[in-house]
Amino acid sequence: MSDDRNERQGDAAQPRLRAAVIFNPSKQGTDALRAAIGRAEERQSYAPSLWIETAVDDPGKGMAREAAEAGVDLVIAAGGDGTVRSVAAALRGTGIPLGIVPLGTGNLFARNLDIPVNDIDDAVVLAFAGIDRAVDVIVADVTRPDGDDETHVSLVMAGIGIDAEMIQNTNPELKKRVGWLAYVDAGLRALPASKPYRAVYRLESRRHHRARVASILVANLGYLPGNIELIPDAEIDDGHLDVVVLQPRNLLGWLLIWRTVVWENRVLRKSALGRQFIDLTSGNRKQQIVYRRGRSVELEIEGGPQEFEIDGDEFGSVVSARFRVDPAALVVRVPR
Repeated sequence: MSDDRNERQGDAAQPRLRAAVIFNPSKQGTDALRAAIGRAEERQSYAPSLWIETAVDDPGKGMAREAAEAGVDLVIAAGGDGTVRSVAAALRGTGIPLGIVPLGTGNLFARNLDIPVNDIDDAVVLAFAGIDRAVDVIVADVTRPDGDDETHVSLVMAGIGIDAEMIQNTNPELKKRVGWLAYVDAGLRALPASKPYRAVYRLESRRHHRARVASILVANLGYLPGNIELIPDAEIDDGHLDVVVLQPRNLLGWLLIWRTVVWENRVLRKSALGRQFIDLTSGNRKQQIVYRRGRSVELEIEGGPQEFEIDGDEFGSVVSARFRVDPAALVVRVPR
Protein backbone atom coordinates (compact mmCIF):
# COMPACT_ATOMS: atom_id res chain seq x y z
CA MET A 1 0.00 0.00 0.00
CA SER A 2 2.74 2.44 1.01
CA ASP A 3 4.74 1.52 -2.12
CA ASP A 4 1.74 2.42 -4.29
CA ARG A 5 1.33 5.72 -2.46
CA ASN A 6 5.01 6.55 -2.82
CA GLU A 7 4.84 5.72 -6.54
CA ARG A 8 1.86 8.03 -6.98
CA GLN A 9 3.60 10.80 -5.06
CA GLY A 10 6.69 10.35 -7.22
CA ASP A 11 4.61 10.69 -10.37
CA ALA A 12 2.92 13.80 -9.01
CA ALA A 13 6.32 15.32 -8.26
CA GLN A 14 7.36 15.07 -11.91
CA PRO A 15 7.15 18.51 -13.54
CA ARG A 16 4.57 18.71 -16.28
CA LEU A 17 5.43 19.78 -19.80
CA ARG A 18 4.43 23.28 -20.80
CA ALA A 19 3.75 24.95 -24.14
CA ALA A 20 3.85 28.57 -25.22
CA VAL A 21 1.25 29.87 -27.66
CA ILE A 22 2.39 32.80 -29.80
CA PHE A 23 -0.63 34.20 -31.58
CA ASN A 24 -1.62 37.09 -33.79
CA PRO A 25 -4.51 38.83 -32.00
CA SER A 26 -5.76 40.34 -35.26
CA LYS A 27 -6.64 36.91 -36.70
CA GLN A 28 -10.08 35.39 -36.31
CA GLY A 29 -10.47 32.23 -34.27
CA THR A 30 -8.68 33.24 -31.06
CA ASP A 31 -11.53 32.07 -28.80
CA ALA A 32 -11.69 28.71 -30.57
CA LEU A 33 -7.90 28.48 -30.27
CA ARG A 34 -7.96 29.01 -26.49
CA ALA A 35 -10.65 26.36 -26.06
CA ALA A 36 -8.78 23.84 -28.23
CA ILE A 37 -5.50 24.49 -26.39
CA GLY A 38 -7.23 23.93 -23.05
CA ARG A 39 -8.60 20.57 -24.17
CA ALA A 40 -5.22 19.49 -25.53
CA GLU A 41 -3.46 20.48 -22.31
CA GLU A 42 -5.82 18.27 -20.33
CA ARG A 43 -5.49 15.29 -22.69
CA GLN A 44 -1.70 15.48 -22.87
CA SER A 45 -1.21 16.37 -19.17
CA TYR A 46 0.45 19.68 -20.00
CA ALA A 47 0.61 22.59 -17.57
CA PRO A 48 -1.37 25.71 -18.56
CA SER A 49 0.30 27.31 -21.57
CA LEU A 50 2.16 30.59 -21.70
CA TRP A 51 0.22 32.94 -24.01
CA ILE A 52 2.10 35.69 -25.85
CA GLU A 53 0.62 38.13 -28.37
CA THR A 54 2.54 39.27 -31.42
CA ALA A 55 2.96 42.96 -32.17
CA VAL A 56 2.85 45.12 -35.28
CA ASP A 57 6.62 45.70 -35.13
CA ASP A 58 7.41 42.09 -34.17
CA PRO A 59 5.29 39.28 -35.67
CA GLY A 60 6.80 36.62 -33.44
CA LYS A 61 10.59 36.52 -33.23
CA GLY A 62 10.95 38.30 -29.90
CA MET A 63 8.03 36.35 -28.46
CA ALA A 64 9.64 33.04 -29.42
CA ARG A 65 12.85 34.09 -27.70
CA GLU A 66 10.83 34.94 -24.61
CA ALA A 67 9.19 31.50 -24.72
CA ALA A 68 12.56 29.76 -25.10
CA GLU A 69 13.98 31.70 -22.14
CA ALA A 70 10.95 30.60 -20.09
CA GLY A 71 12.01 27.00 -20.66
CA VAL A 72 8.88 25.75 -22.44
CA ASP A 73 8.85 22.32 -24.10
CA LEU A 74 6.79 23.32 -27.14
CA VAL A 75 6.11 26.57 -29.00
CA ILE A 76 2.87 26.90 -30.97
CA ALA A 77 2.68 29.59 -33.65
CA ALA A 78 -0.94 30.55 -34.33
CA GLY A 79 -1.28 32.89 -37.29
CA GLY A 80 -0.32 33.24 -40.93
CA ASP A 81 2.93 32.55 -42.73
CA GLY A 82 4.50 35.71 -41.32
CA THR A 83 3.91 34.63 -37.73
CA VAL A 84 5.15 31.10 -38.38
CA ARG A 85 8.27 32.34 -40.15
CA SER A 86 9.14 34.84 -37.42
CA VAL A 87 8.71 32.28 -34.65
CA ALA A 88 10.77 29.75 -36.63
CA ALA A 89 13.59 32.30 -37.04
CA ALA A 90 14.01 32.44 -33.26
CA LEU A 91 13.59 28.70 -32.70
CA ARG A 92 16.13 27.79 -35.39
CA GLY A 93 18.89 25.75 -33.79
CA THR A 94 17.26 25.51 -30.34
CA GLY A 95 15.71 22.04 -30.76
CA ILE A 96 12.41 23.27 -29.28
CA PRO A 97 9.54 21.79 -31.34
CA LEU A 98 7.35 24.18 -33.32
CA GLY A 99 3.64 23.43 -33.56
CA ILE A 100 1.59 25.31 -36.15
CA VAL A 101 -2.05 26.39 -36.01
CA PRO A 102 -2.77 28.15 -39.33
CA LEU A 103 -4.93 31.26 -39.02
CA GLY A 104 -3.82 33.04 -42.20
CA THR A 105 -4.81 32.94 -45.87
CA GLY A 106 -1.84 31.38 -47.66
CA ASN A 107 -0.48 29.02 -44.99
CA LEU A 108 2.12 27.77 -47.47
CA PHE A 109 4.37 26.04 -44.94
CA ALA A 110 1.47 24.26 -43.23
CA ARG A 111 0.00 23.09 -46.55
CA ASN A 112 3.30 21.59 -47.64
CA LEU A 113 3.56 19.64 -44.37
CA ASP A 114 -0.06 18.39 -44.48
CA ILE A 115 -0.97 20.39 -41.36
CA PRO A 116 -4.74 21.09 -41.27
CA VAL A 117 -5.40 24.63 -42.49
CA ASN A 118 -9.16 24.78 -41.97
CA ASP A 119 -9.59 22.99 -38.63
CA ILE A 120 -8.21 24.63 -35.50
CA ASP A 121 -8.97 21.62 -33.30
CA ASP A 122 -7.11 19.19 -35.55
CA ALA A 123 -4.15 21.53 -35.88
CA VAL A 124 -3.93 21.93 -32.09
CA VAL A 125 -4.09 18.16 -31.55
CA LEU A 126 -1.27 17.77 -34.05
CA ALA A 127 0.82 20.47 -32.35
CA PHE A 128 0.65 18.60 -29.03
CA ALA A 129 0.68 14.99 -30.23
CA GLY A 130 2.37 14.93 -33.66
CA ILE A 131 5.85 13.63 -34.33
CA ASP A 132 8.95 15.81 -34.42
CA ARG A 133 10.63 16.30 -37.79
CA ALA A 134 13.86 18.21 -38.33
CA VAL A 135 13.58 20.36 -41.48
CA ASP A 136 15.84 22.71 -43.40
CA VAL A 137 15.64 26.49 -43.25
CA ILE A 138 16.68 28.98 -45.94
CA VAL A 139 18.84 31.87 -44.72
CA ALA A 140 18.81 34.94 -46.96
CA ASP A 141 21.48 37.63 -46.66
CA VAL A 142 20.30 40.58 -48.76
CA THR A 143 21.66 44.01 -49.62
CA ARG A 144 19.29 46.96 -49.92
CA PRO A 145 19.63 49.79 -52.46
CA ASP A 146 21.08 52.04 -49.73
CA GLY A 147 23.80 49.47 -48.96
CA ASP A 148 22.30 48.11 -45.75
CA ASP A 149 22.65 44.37 -45.20
CA GLU A 150 19.90 42.26 -43.63
CA THR A 151 19.40 38.58 -42.81
CA HIS A 152 16.04 36.82 -43.01
CA VAL A 153 14.85 33.22 -42.99
CA SER A 154 12.47 31.47 -45.35
CA LEU A 155 10.56 28.24 -44.80
CA VAL A 156 8.95 27.79 -48.21
CA MET A 157 10.50 29.98 -50.91
CA ALA A 158 11.89 33.44 -51.53
CA GLY A 159 11.82 35.25 -54.84
CA ILE A 160 13.15 38.29 -56.63
CA GLY A 161 11.16 39.65 -59.57
CA ILE A 162 7.61 39.32 -60.83
CA ASP A 163 6.48 37.04 -57.98
CA ALA A 164 7.39 39.78 -55.51
CA GLU A 165 5.66 42.40 -57.67
CA MET A 166 2.55 40.21 -57.72
CA ILE A 167 2.54 39.96 -53.92
CA GLN A 168 3.09 43.71 -53.61
CA ASN A 169 0.05 44.30 -55.85
CA THR A 170 -2.25 41.93 -53.99
CA ASN A 171 -5.44 43.60 -52.80
CA PRO A 172 -5.55 43.09 -49.00
CA GLU A 173 -9.35 43.27 -48.84
CA LEU A 174 -9.69 40.71 -51.62
CA LYS A 175 -7.14 38.52 -49.84
CA LYS A 176 -9.31 38.54 -46.71
CA ARG A 177 -12.36 37.48 -48.72
CA VAL A 178 -10.95 34.85 -51.08
CA GLY A 179 -7.58 33.93 -49.56
CA TRP A 180 -4.81 32.80 -51.89
CA LEU A 181 -6.99 33.40 -54.98
CA ALA A 182 -6.22 37.09 -54.52
CA TYR A 183 -2.68 36.31 -55.73
CA VAL A 184 -4.14 35.16 -59.06
CA ASP A 185 -5.83 38.53 -59.50
CA ALA A 186 -2.58 40.30 -58.61
CA GLY A 187 -0.63 38.13 -61.05
CA LEU A 188 -2.96 38.93 -63.93
CA ARG A 189 -2.49 42.62 -63.21
CA ALA A 190 1.28 42.44 -62.68
CA LEU A 191 2.17 40.30 -65.69
CA PRO A 192 1.42 42.84 -68.48
CA ALA A 193 3.41 45.59 -66.74
CA SER A 194 6.33 43.44 -65.63
CA LYS A 195 9.76 43.90 -67.16
CA PRO A 196 12.54 41.33 -67.11
CA TYR A 197 15.85 42.17 -65.46
CA ARG A 198 19.40 40.99 -65.91
CA ALA A 199 21.06 39.03 -63.16
CA VAL A 200 24.24 37.08 -62.52
CA TYR A 201 23.88 34.06 -60.27
CA ARG A 202 26.14 31.27 -59.07
CA LEU A 203 25.40 28.10 -57.14
CA GLU A 204 28.05 27.19 -54.55
CA SER A 205 31.47 27.53 -56.23
CA ARG A 206 30.29 26.73 -59.72
CA ARG A 207 30.44 28.97 -62.76
CA HIS A 208 28.49 32.21 -63.06
CA HIS A 209 25.29 32.36 -65.10
CA ARG A 210 24.13 35.62 -66.67
CA ALA A 211 20.47 35.67 -67.69
CA ARG A 212 17.57 37.95 -68.54
CA VAL A 213 14.91 36.79 -66.09
CA ALA A 214 11.40 37.54 -64.92
CA SER A 215 12.05 36.01 -61.52
CA ILE A 216 14.48 33.85 -59.57
CA LEU A 217 13.00 31.68 -56.85
CA VAL A 218 14.93 29.91 -54.10
CA ALA A 219 12.84 27.18 -52.53
CA ASN A 220 12.72 24.75 -49.66
CA LEU A 221 9.36 23.27 -50.70
CA GLY A 222 7.64 22.82 -54.02
CA TYR A 223 3.86 23.14 -53.65
CA LEU A 224 1.79 26.30 -54.05
CA PRO A 225 -1.92 26.75 -53.28
CA GLY A 226 -4.26 25.27 -55.84
CA ASN A 227 -2.20 22.06 -56.05
CA ILE A 228 0.38 23.77 -58.24
CA GLU A 229 3.60 21.76 -58.11
CA LEU A 230 6.24 24.35 -58.95
CA ILE A 231 9.23 22.17 -57.97
CA PRO A 232 8.41 18.46 -58.11
CA ASP A 233 11.70 17.28 -56.60
CA ALA A 234 11.93 19.72 -53.69
CA GLU A 235 12.41 18.11 -50.27
CA ILE A 236 12.26 19.93 -46.97
CA ASP A 237 15.02 17.90 -45.34
CA ASP A 238 17.49 17.10 -48.13
CA GLY A 239 20.04 19.75 -47.14
CA HIS A 240 19.73 21.54 -50.51
CA LEU A 241 18.08 24.58 -52.03
CA ASP A 242 16.03 24.35 -55.21
CA VAL A 243 16.51 27.30 -57.54
CA VAL A 244 13.98 28.13 -60.26
CA VAL A 245 14.89 30.66 -62.94
CA LEU A 246 11.93 31.98 -64.93
CA GLN A 247 13.09 33.50 -68.21
CA PRO A 248 10.16 33.68 -70.65
CA ARG A 249 10.83 35.65 -73.79
CA ASN A 250 7.21 36.49 -74.54
CA LEU A 251 3.62 35.43 -73.83
CA LEU A 252 4.27 32.02 -75.37
CA GLY A 253 7.08 31.56 -72.87
CA TRP A 254 4.70 32.16 -69.99
CA LEU A 255 2.27 29.64 -71.47
CA LEU A 256 5.06 27.06 -71.65
CA ILE A 257 5.95 27.74 -68.01
CA TRP A 258 2.30 27.37 -67.03
CA ARG A 259 2.09 24.07 -68.90
CA THR A 260 5.18 22.85 -67.06
CA VAL A 261 3.93 23.54 -63.54
CA VAL A 262 0.27 22.52 -63.93
CA TRP A 263 0.54 19.70 -66.46
CA GLU A 264 4.04 18.25 -66.63
CA ASN A 265 4.94 18.56 -62.94
CA ARG A 266 1.51 17.71 -61.59
CA VAL A 267 0.40 15.00 -64.03
CA LEU A 268 2.98 13.67 -66.47
CA ARG A 269 5.78 13.18 -63.95
CA LYS A 270 3.64 10.67 -62.04
CA SER A 271 4.17 7.95 -64.65
CA ALA A 272 7.14 6.50 -66.54
CA LEU A 273 5.43 7.13 -69.87
CA GLY A 274 4.72 10.73 -68.89
CA ARG A 275 8.37 11.31 -67.93
CA GLN A 276 9.47 9.93 -71.30
CA PHE A 277 7.10 12.35 -73.02
CA ILE A 278 8.56 15.26 -71.02
CA ASP A 279 12.09 14.28 -72.06
CA LEU A 280 11.08 14.21 -75.71
CA THR A 281 9.29 17.58 -75.67
CA SER A 282 11.29 19.59 -73.14
CA GLY A 283 13.41 21.60 -75.58
CA ASN A 284 11.29 24.77 -75.62
CA ARG A 285 10.42 24.49 -71.94
CA LYS A 286 14.08 24.40 -70.86
CA GLN A 287 14.60 27.79 -72.47
CA GLN A 288 11.78 29.31 -70.37
CA ILE A 289 12.21 27.69 -66.93
CA VAL A 290 15.48 26.38 -65.50
CA TYR A 291 15.79 24.18 -62.40
CA ARG A 292 19.01 24.04 -60.39
CA ARG A 293 20.01 22.70 -56.98
CA GLY A 294 22.75 23.44 -54.47
CA ARG A 295 23.56 24.36 -50.88
CA SER A 296 23.88 28.08 -51.61
CA VAL A 297 23.28 30.58 -54.40
CA GLU A 298 24.57 34.12 -54.91
CA LEU A 299 22.66 36.64 -56.98
CA GLU A 300 23.69 40.06 -58.29
CA ILE A 301 21.09 42.26 -59.99
CA GLU A 302 22.15 44.42 -62.91
CA GLY A 303 20.39 47.67 -63.83
CA GLY A 304 18.73 48.59 -60.55
CA PRO A 305 16.95 47.04 -57.55
CA GLN A 306 14.17 44.47 -57.79
CA GLU A 307 11.27 43.57 -55.49
CA PHE A 308 11.89 40.79 -52.97
CA GLU A 309 9.45 38.43 -51.25
CA ILE A 310 9.65 35.66 -48.66
CA ASP A 311 6.97 33.00 -48.18
CA GLY A 312 4.30 35.15 -49.81
CA ASP A 313 5.10 38.38 -47.94
CA GLU A 314 6.68 41.46 -49.54
CA PHE A 315 10.10 42.46 -48.21
CA GLY A 316 10.96 45.60 -50.17
CA SER A 317 13.66 45.81 -52.84
CA VAL A 318 17.20 44.42 -53.02
CA VAL A 319 20.26 44.72 -55.27
CA SER A 320 21.92 41.44 -54.31
CA ALA A 321 21.28 38.37 -52.22
CA ARG A 322 22.97 35.22 -50.98
CA PHE A 323 20.82 32.26 -50.02
CA ARG A 324 22.12 29.28 -48.04
CA VAL A 325 20.55 26.23 -46.48
CA ASP A 326 20.68 25.58 -42.74
CA PRO A 327 20.13 21.79 -42.71
CA ALA A 328 17.80 20.21 -40.14
CA ALA A 329 17.79 23.48 -38.19
CA LEU A 330 14.12 23.55 -37.18
CA VAL A 331 12.04 20.90 -35.41
CA VAL A 332 8.38 20.90 -36.49
CA ARG A 333 5.40 18.87 -35.27
CA VAL A 334 3.93 17.03 -38.25
CA PRO A 335 1.37 14.24 -38.80
CA ARG A 336 2.39 10.73 -37.88
